[in-house]
Amino acid sequence: MTRKKLYSLLLIACLAGFIYLFLNHFFNTGTKNISLCPIKNVTGYACPSCGTTRAVTLISEGRIIDSLRLNPFGIIVAVIMTVFPIWVLTDIVLKKETFFLAYKRAEAIMRKPWIAIVLILLVLLNWIWNLYKNL
Repeated sequence: MTRKKLYSLLLIACLAGFIYLFLNHFFNTGTKNISLCPIKNVTGYACPSCGTTRAVTLISEGRIIDSLRLNPFGIIVAVIMTVFPIWVLTDIVLKKETFFLAYKRAEAIMRKPWIAIVLILLVLLNWIWNLYKNL
């Protein structure tokens, strides 16, 4: 993936995430929560990332422990949505590629089989946690 494509995709994804959080805040203020998760809507069972939006919302309210209990992915998503756009925009303004190089290094590390297995196991554990909580 090229630097330009990566930066464009990341900025668009983060912008879409912020728009989704904003809309979710206004449309889910009552007791009825609208689920956009296709897995949960079709099967009735939570997916590994179910609750991430609510977890990020809890972080924005300063309720980090509640966020971790709901879905630990919320912390990861909140950090990505906060740090990555700033880092990418800084690279664009300064005409550098520090984020791109860090991304390439991280990608190479995650391609190692034992790292990939650990990450997959963490996702499966999170899924079991979501199912246990009947999220």
